[in-house]
Amino acid sequence: MSDLAAASSLVHAHNGSRLKGQKRPRADAVRSSGVRPIIMTAIAAFLVFVFLAPILLVIAVSFGEKIEGASWVWAFDPSNYARVFVGIGWPDQITLLYAYKLGYTLAYAVLGSLIAIAFAFPFTYFLSQCSRPAQAAWLVFILASLSMSEVFIVMGWDIMLSNRSGLPALFKATGVTAWLKDTGWLAVLKDWGLANPRNVKFKTSQLATVLTMAYLVWPYAVILLYAPLSRIDRSMIEAARTMGAGSFTVMRTVVVPVVRIPVMGTLLLLFVYLLGAYVTVTYFAEPAHQTLPVSIYEAIRGATLNAPFGAAQAVVLLSTAGVFILASLWLGRLAENRGR
Repeated sequence: MSDLAAASSLVHAHNGSRLKGQKRPRADAVRSSGVRPIIMTAIAAFLVFVFLAPILLVIAVSFGEKIEGASWVWAFDPSNYARVFVGIGWPDQITLLYAYKLGYTLAYAVLGSLIAIAFAFPFTYFLSQCSRPAQAAWLVFILASLSMSEVFIVMGWDIMLSNRSGLPALFKATGVTAWLKDTGWLAVLKDWGLANPRNVKFKTSQLATVLTMAYLVWPYAVILLYAPLSRIDRSMIEAARTMGAGSFTVMRTVVVPVVRIPVMGTLLLLFVYLLGAYVTVTYFAEPAHQTLPVSIYEAIRGATLNAPFGAAQAVVLLSTAGVFILASLWLGRLAENRGR
């Protein structure tokens, strides 16, 4: 009997310890469920403060009123937005200067993104078919190039496009300029703003601006396209080639449809990035063809010191970018639904 009582007490002790062990996780879960909302609230408040508060402040400043000969005061003055679209003399006089600047901003961003994608897509596709060591070497090189700032890139392109030490000097030394004069192409390039009576001229020009912007975002395009192009099922490509499809047909009918959504996403990211390009436009674009970010900086930090007007331009640029992004997403979903 004593052995049976001892065994029974051991069983009860074991069950009691197991029940205690079960209650402890429940208590921990209760504590964690109470702490989790606090942590999430703190993170949400931090995100609102860091990301949303600056935007709200810019919107509030955009309705401020500029005091002549002084700074500005808080107010609710929509004339800053009217000035962006129709000029300060509206309704007596309509000036579309800043509307044109917005148009150049969008045009440069779209063209730069398209050119970057056009060069990055085939390069990344063939890179994904290389050996692993070659891929690693190229990716390290491309990631290292991302460390170059916009100022450094603009300086390099300035040297390459310089009339004395860049491509114009090379064209003149190799006889290309003389050939362009003899064939009449130099006059055509002059009409396009890419030449003077003596030689070709790349700066200042819209071509130099767009090419530099495309070069600026090309590494980002390669990095963003590398993952989706690396995940393509190679058996689909081999099957298409077995059926007699050429390289261009394979690219058009197999590769592009598979990665069209990542390509659209990459294009949108590059477009948004290039909307804020400042140094490139300031250096390579003509004053009449400069963009809204340059005008925003001049309004806030330049000679005018008109922060409300600069904030209004920033809000217009942000809103326009949002409209373009939403429209692109809608078109992407529409194309995806039709593909199904």
